[in-house]
Amino acid sequence: MQVPGLLPACAGFQPWHTERMDDRLSKNEIRKDAVQEIVGAGASTVGEVTSIITTAVKDVANAIGGLATDVFEIRDGARRAAQRNADETDAE
Repeated sequence: MQVPGLLPACAGFQPWHTERMDDRLSKNEIRKDAVQEIVGAGASTVGEVTSIITTAVKDVANAIGGLATDVFEIRDGARRAAQRNADETDAE
């Protein structure tokens, strides 16, 4: 017994196909798909650029921090050297 509206079970039957399927896309659906792809590509690009900028800012901050550390060490070394020189001069 066949149920009205259902395809008969037969060789080559593909359940994802319907009897009357129009494969043509409307202009609005094509535009929607194009806009969706453009927005997705734009969002991806913004994410990549943001990541690049974030990494660059972090690297610059680390470089400046390293320079500041070097300046403090040089200053402390110069103070110690001046103190030793002053102590040696006083001892003479």
